[in-house]
Amino acid sequence: MLYHDLLRPLLFAFSAEKAHNLTMAQLKVLQSSRLGRELLRLWAGEIASHPVKAMGLDFAHPVGLAAGLDKNAEAVRGFFSLGFSHVEVGTLTPRAQPGNPQPRLFRLPEDQAIINRMGFNNRGAEDAAKRLAKRNPHWGIVGGNIGKNKDTANEDAVNDYVRAMQALSGTVDYFTVNISSPNTPGLRDLQHEKALKVLLEAVAEENNRLGAIPLAVKIAPDLSKDEVQGMARLAVESGFQGLIATNTTIDRSGLRATAQRIQSIGAGGLSGRPIVARSTQVVEWVREAVHDQISIIGVGGVFHAQDVRDKLNAGADLIQVYTGFVYEGPGMLRNLQEAWKRS
Repeated sequence: MLYHDLLRPLLFAFSAEKAHNLTMAQLKVLQSSRLGRELLRLWAGEIASHPVKAMGLDFAHPVGLAAGLDKNAEAVRGFFSLGFSHVEVGTLTPRAQPGNPQPRLFRLPEDQAIINRMGFNNRGAEDAAKRLAKRNPHWGIVGGNIGKNKDTANEDAVNDYVRAMQALSGTVDYFTVNISSPNTPGLRDLQHEKALKVLLEAVAEENNRLGAIPLAVKIAPDLSKDEVQGMARLAVESGFQGLIATNTTIDRSGLRATAQRIQSIGAGGLSGRPIVARSTQVVEWVREAVHDQISIIGVGGVFHAQDVRDKLNAGADLIQVYTGFVYEGPGMLRNLQEAWKRS
């Protein structure tokens, strides 16, 4: 109640990006001391263990943090103190880049949604790797979400993904290839079969050279069933162990926010409650196509325990949250655990 009644109204009084930066700053302070970490654990509450084996890795329970919140791997320990079983950092590019001009992050409270066009703003993979190299593996599983720089042509994209992997090698437990953000021009073109095959095979080859950790690919929800299943099969053929369904959507149908509000925001990826059904459907499509050949991480619109159950029942092995955490706060995992506590 503290978050809903006091902290969220205070945070929502600021712009979305300002509130995000304030939250990250507080997490960085709290994670730096034993007392601070204990306060985070107390706030989150006790999270029941429910071991999950996915992508060949052991997770304490199904729910982790999606990429996008901790872009620069600055608050990993803080998020683990809040109870997440895994934290995916990034998206990280080989070179630092500022991202798109502000404002670029917008809340739609009436829809329990967020629209972002951040544009892979980050300080670069090497910068994040310095912090990740200091983490204790016992905290939990860390994934490195990687992408290409905005000014890198698609025909040269493979080099960016490889360079990001090289920078993060030895500091993360799995890599996620992000080809589905709508906020980097042309990025989603890499989802087309021919380009995707070249990219995934090159990433797999470099990963084997670096030490062969699990690989996942994150796909968009704005795809047909045939496209989704084709990508899933290609991921399996290329030696990937995971598929993340899904990234944000460019669809704006069914929103409660006014058309004027949506138009004033403009382009960007939509996340949150409006995407929950579509992302769960994509999970189902992937599982139908690849059976048990690959692990599936379900992302999109998770707010309540029933959302977790729905995605697990559709075929997901793991769940990730982002927008739900913004709206529900640090006590979110305590509520989500009802999805597995009684199973």
